[in-house]
Amino acid sequence: MKFLKYGSKLKLAVAVLVGGLSACAIQPTAFNYATPDQPNDPVGYQEKPGWATQGFAVAAANPLATDAGYQVLMAGGSAIDAAIAVQMVLTLVEPQSSGIGGGAFVLHHDGKKVEAYDGREAAPSAATDKLFLDAQGKPLPFIDGVVSGLSVGVPGTLSVLEMAHKEHGKLPWATLMQPAIQLAEQGFKLSPHLHRGLQAEAYLMKDPVAASYFYDAQGKPHPVGYVLKNPELAAIFRDIAVRGSQALKQGPVAEALVQKVRQHPTRPGSMTLQDLANYKAKKREPLCFDHAVQTTGKNFQLCGFPPPSSGTLAIGQMLGILNNTSAGKMPLEQGLPSSDWLHFYTEAARLAFADRGQFVGDPDFVQAPGGDWKTMLHPTYLKQRSSLIGSQSMKVAQPGNPAGTKTAYAPMPSQEEYGTSHISVIDRDGNAVAMTTTIEAVFGSRLMVNSGQGRHGGFLLNNELTDFSFAPTDAKGLPIANRVEGGKRPRSSMSPTLVFEKDSGKLKMTGGSPGGAVIIHYTGKLLIGTLQWGLNTQQTINLPNFSSLNGPTILEEKRFPESTVKALQGKGHDVRETPLPSGLQAIEVTPTGFFGGADPRREGVVMGPKP
Repeated sequence: MKFLKYGSKLKLAVAVLVGGLSACAIQPTAFNYATPDQPNDPVGYQEKPGWATQGFAVAAANPLATDAGYQVLMAGGSAIDAAIAVQMVLTLVEPQSSGIGGGAFVLHHDGKKVEAYDGREAAPSAATDKLFLDAQGKPLPFIDGVVSGLSVGVPGTLSVLEMAHKEHGKLPWATLMQPAIQLAEQGFKLSPHLHRGLQAEAYLMKDPVAASYFYDAQGKPHPVGYVLKNPELAAIFRDIAVRGSQALKQGPVAEALVQKVRQHPTRPGSMTLQDLANYKAKKREPLCFDHAVQTTGKNFQLCGFPPPSSGTLAIGQMLGILNNTSAGKMPLEQGLPSSDWLHFYTEAARLAFADRGQFVGDPDFVQAPGGDWKTMLHPTYLKQRSSLIGSQSMKVAQPGNPAGTKTAYAPMPSQEEYGTSHISVIDRDGNAVAMTTTIEAVFGSRLMVNSGQGRHGGFLLNNELTDFSFAPTDAKGLPIANRVEGGKRPRSSMSPTLVFEKDSGKLKMTGGSPGGAVIIHYTGKLLIGTLQWGLNTQQTINLPNFSSLNGPTILEEKRFPESTVKALQGKGHDVRETPLPSGLQAIEVTPTGFFGGADPRREGVVMGPKP
């Protein structure tokens, strides 16, 4: 499988670009983006070799996006600079998954400390816990909430990247817009992944702006390889280059965004220009915990995102619970997770997801059990939870009581979750980024925004508010922690992760994945495969996927032998085989440089100077 040539078209020239948003941004820099070759990628699962690099590495879900980050790093940019360039290109070439109309969690390591930048979308100030209830006070059908103005959260991606760039950027902000501007103006080849999404999509055609951009005159998606140009988005990127996040907070694009939400033909939202103006990205204390690997005796520190993400908490609980069972020492069998190991893993997942549904929400609105989220990771509590795992599946676990005090919240009912994209970067100075970014469902709310200047295209808005519980209370009237409230950020499953050697403090890996609630399991697989089973990142990513969201045991279809399925059924599991299209990206530190892996289920690649 051929991908972009590493830096084969990189040209360096002096280009003085306007609009820097940090002190370093007022300086001219040597960077001139060169559009790479754009081969058509094969469709479907494609084995990938993994990539060894020296100096730096960048991994993203689309080759054009990876290449943009590569060129920025070649020009001396930082890990944050590369992540910004990658995200802008993803807005254009992978619009179904992430973009400037959504939100992101950015985890950054500068060689000394880990910082967590929260760009999660927020509910409009006028939103109430009745947002997704019908006239009879019953929760709306899920899809009715998604494809509406009700679902759109105040975007945070630009704000969080701007915050991180002010602290860790090296190249001017405006410079980082250049790859996306050039690709939007010149056009990019529509990829198989985007084409499949358009073919499966039933609601995007209802938005006139999106319909005219993604579909031909007969209402059919443009074919694979079609050169799709987005001059409207190029103009928006030019505005962002000058004004930063203000380009989406005031002015014609902000006004068009609010109008799109408030004038939805069936279910308008309440977002205002003031909501956009008031949005602020936040720095949070990263959630770090120790993890002892029983098969090797090695100790690691894993760092991820705290609430409003539930990802790192759930992963930490699962790993801790498994270490109290024989699963912590189980190897792969014939290259695959065994039925015994899958039994322990999915039971641990049920316990973690039960706690997730009970306790986790925006920490500015929801108090952690006992006032500290780490009560959910306390060794004594996790040992007690592990004792609930028997020889037969519990099918549905009940939440625990990590702080030993009564909670005021009711468990959140099961609800669908979708979407996202992941970016991992390590730069020449050893700075590392793990960034998971989203507009939630495929194509978000199916609302496309432009400035109304008569240009073609635009960007898609998120449907992130559907990550809140549609039901605000349980049958007894107890409130649900993750209910809708004005200004609140919905619970997330995004799990950007940095792994460090415990004794030396040295960085070992950066990784993460898209996939809705199953992000937690994809990232868990990455950690277990590399740390416990001794696989490299690519070998781990290639392993079949598995999960439970506190219901059925879900296995990636056609990837496990029938004997494994039958053995699990014999232990009382309700086994469902289904596609589990992860999008893992990960980079590990090696003695000679780096080794990166990208998911064979999607189009991502890793780039960096060859050894």
